[in-house]
Amino acid sequence: MKALILAAGKGTRVRDLTQNLPKPMLPVQGKPLLERLVTWLRSYGIEQIAMNLHYCPEVILNYFGDGSQFGVAITYSYEPQLLGTAGAAKQLQAFLDAPFVVVYGDVFTNLHLARLLDFHQTQKEQERATTVATLALYRVPNPTECGLVEMDQQGRVRRFVEKPPPDQVFTELANAGIMVCEPKILDFVPSTTEYDFGRNVFPALLTAGQTLWGQPIAADEYLIDIGTYHSYDRAQQLMVSHHRTHLSTNSVNQFSQL
Repeated sequence: MKALILAAGKGTRVRDLTQNLPKPMLPVQGKPLLERLVTWLRSYGIEQIAMNLHYCPEVILNYFGDGSQFGVAITYSYEPQLLGTAGAAKQLQAFLDAPFVVVYGDVFTNLHLARLLDFHQTQKEQERATTVATLALYRVPNPTECGLVEMDQQGRVRRFVEKPPPDQVFTELANAGIMVCEPKILDFVPSTTEYDFGRNVFPALLTAGQTLWGQPIAADEYLIDIGTYHSYDRAQQLMVSHHRTHLSTNSVNQFSQL
């Protein structure tokens, strides 16, 4: 299994924080979010990772190098002009030659990735000919800013609408920015063109009769898009809370052993 982390973002909504670094390099309690994503992927045995670069690429290159210091091998793809989420993957088509995970680089999460991978494999075995991807989904308070998903009871995606106007909102269930893809999804993406998974690829796949699956995140999982000041603060606070809980649990365990 390989992975693509979309790391080219400028972070225009948090511009004061990203004047000299890409948005995925924003620190979350002392570590760049991008490092946390790399560590998270590696914890599930994914050690071949690609990253697309555009804004301040040297910051990422200088920090990660070839990835060996972090226990992974990193392939870089530089984009002089942004290619969009799907265009970035298309440029890496030779690398993404087997089922792969796509992770948006501004996602802070503890998603149990193995559960998503197992669900994708199970559903693919049912509809191998048409299955192209499985999307992690979460509920959002701001549906007009996300890609909204309607599913049937089996988890098949029946409708996908990217950032609809308020009068066209039909659910709070949205694309979480983490997905498992089959290589053939890239056949639906033109070369050297700005192209987006949500805006272009997913609606085209559904129109063509291909199968997308969706799996909502579990109650004990979280996912935060750090692209706004408010959500970035939430991620920081969540890490502090988890750190305190971890310390408290360790203290209780140590006391119980006395």
